[in-house]
Amino acid sequence: MTEPAVHSSFTLERTYPRPADAVFAALADPDKKRRWFAGGAHQDVLDYESDFRIGGAERLKYRFVGDSPIKGMVLASEGRFETIVPGRRVVTTSSMWMMDACISSSLVTMEIVPQGEETRLVCTFQGAFFEGSDGPQIREMGWNALLDSLGRTLAE
Repeated sequence: MTEPAVHSSFTLERTYPRPADAVFAALADPDKKRRWFAGGAHQDVLDYESDFRIGGAERLKYRFVGDSPIKGMVLASEGRFETIVPGRRVVTTSSMWMMDACISSSLVTMEIVPQGEETRLVCTFQGAFFEGSDGPQIREMGWNALLDSLGRTLAE
């Protein structure tokens, strides 16, 4: 039997000691974004591609490795860039698949707010979670880790 979708939203903020153009570049440049968005200690990246333009696709596929409780499972994300305002905003929609099942669909808005020599990034996630999904709490933890990873990438 199909369970009802679980809907959730959250907003996370970070302030990075970098100018807004550097933060935007980390969202826009596929090589820079791969460093903070696609990798991780528990994932072996099988594929990552990003066509950063309105209507462009972003695809990520990885296998869980190491001490992950779902070691060997493959996760894929298929997304689209909906809105891009250079230096200010990026909006994406995406769906995540675990093996052959869609586990979630989401809308993510990244807002870039210059603050002198620093930049505040406001990430708003709105999602629907389906059977077999990680759920809202795990996804929020994941986005917190991603934004921390973005901070480390910006410090390089």
